[in-house]
Amino acid sequence: MKKNNYLFGLIIIGILYFIFGFVTWLNGTLIPFLKVACELSDFTAYLVTFAFYISYFVWALPSSWILKKTGFKNGIAIGLFVMAAGAALFIPAAYSRSYVLFLVALFILGSGLALMQTAVNPYVTILGPIESAAKRISIMGICNKVAGVLAPIILGAILLVGIEPMMEEISLATSVAQKEELLNGLSQRLITPYSVMMIILILLGILVCFTHLPEVKDEEETTDKTSKSIWQYPYLWYGVVAMFFYVGVEVIAGDTIIQYGMSIDVDQQSAKYFTSLTLISMVIGYFIGVVLIPKVINQRQALVGCSLLGIILTMLAVFTPDHLSFSFPFIDLATFSPITMVIPYTVFFVALLGVANSLVWPAIWPLSLDGVGSHTKTASALIIMSIAGGALLPLAYGKIAEMVGTQQAYWIALPCYLIILSFAIFGCKWGKDK
Repeated sequence: MKKNNYLFGLIIIGILYFIFGFVTWLNGTLIPFLKVACELSDFTAYLVTFAFYISYFVWALPSSWILKKTGFKNGIAIGLFVMAAGAALFIPAAYSRSYVLFLVALFILGSGLALMQTAVNPYVTILGPIESAAKRISIMGICNKVAGVLAPIILGAILLVGIEPMMEEISLATSVAQKEELLNGLSQRLITPYSVMMIILILLGILVCFTHLPEVKDEEETTDKTSKSIWQYPYLWYGVVAMFFYVGVEVIAGDTIIQYGMSIDVDQQSAKYFTSLTLISMVIGYFIGVVLIPKVINQRQALVGCSLLGIILTMLAVFTPDHLSFSFPFIDLATFSPITMVIPYTVFFVALLGVANSLVWPAIWPLSLDGVGSHTKTASALIIMSIAGGALLPLAYGKIAEMVGTQQAYWIALPCYLIILSFAIFGCKWGKDK
C-alpha cells in the first residue's frame, strides 16, 4: 500500500480511537452520578462497568465473523450506528430512571465499540513493522486518552455540578413524592449529552460510509497457511490472560477514582476531575512510549517497566493515609470560577497508575499476535474478549470496598500487575519459535 494511503488510514483510525476514548471514559462520571440518581450501593454502581465491558466478551468472536462478511469500512459504520442506538436508549432510561435500562444502553454502546475495536486494533498492529507496533498504538492511544481527559470534564460539568447540595436536599425530603421528583430531575440531566452523542455517532457513521478507507490484507491473507492449531500458541493465550487483568486494572484506576475521592470526603468540585488526571497520566506515558520505542527500549522492556511501576504505585496508594493531601489553585471548567483543588496523595498515586498502564495495551497486542499467521483474526477476537476484565474486576473492587473500604480495595490491583509482569518476563516467549 502507498504511504499516503497508510497515512490516511491512520488518520481515520485516530479519529475512531478518539471516539472510543470519549465514550469509554464517561463511565467514571456515570458511576457516582447513577449511584445517587438510582440510589445504588458501591457494588451495584459498578454494574456500569460490567454492562459496558462484558459486551466485548459477548461480541468479539461474532464481530470477527461480521467483519469477514461486511469488510473493514462497513463494519466500522455498523459499529457507529449500534453505538448511536445505545446512546438513544439513554433518553427513555433517564425519563424512567430505570437502572436496568441504563445498563442495557451501556451494553449496546459497548457492543458497537467491540465491533470497531476488533477491526482497528489488528489494523494498526499490521500497518508497518511488528517491532514498532507499540509505537503506532501509542500514537492511537494519545488520541484515545485525550478524548478520555475531555469526556469526564464535559460530562462532570453537566451531571455533577451542584450534586452535593442536591444529595442533602434529597436526604431531607419530607415525602416520597418530593424525593422522587428530585431524583427524576437529576436523572434527566443525562438526556442532553447523550442526545448530542447520538447525533454525532450517526453523522460519523454516514461519513464513514462515503469515505474511502484503504484495505489492508492481514497476515491471515498474506502468509503461508499454518498447520498449527491456535491452541499451540501458548504465548497468545498468556497474552489474553494478561490483557484481561490489564483492562481490569486500567478501568479500576480510571472509573473508581472519582467515587474513591468522594468516599474520603473530597469535595465534588475537585473529585470530578480525578478521572481526567488518570488519563492525563496515561497520555504522558504514551508520549514516553512514542519517544523511546523502539529506538531506546523494545516493547517487552516497556511492559516490564510499566508492571513494576504499577506494583509500586499500588502499594503507595494503599498505605498512604487518606488525610494527607495537597492543593493548588485551579479554574472550575464548569463555571470558569477560581477554586482550590484538593488531591489526597493516595488519590494522586491512583491517578499515576495511568502512567503504569499506558504502554501495557500497546505492548501486549504485538507480543501476542507476533507469529500467529493465519490465526490473526481469531487471535485478535480472543484478545478483544479479554476486555471482559473491565467488567469483572471493577465489580470485585466494589464488593471488596463494601467489606474493607475503598482504599484497601485497591489491593486487587497488585496481582493484576504481577500477572502482567510475568507475561513480560517469560509469558510472551512461551512456546514461540526460536
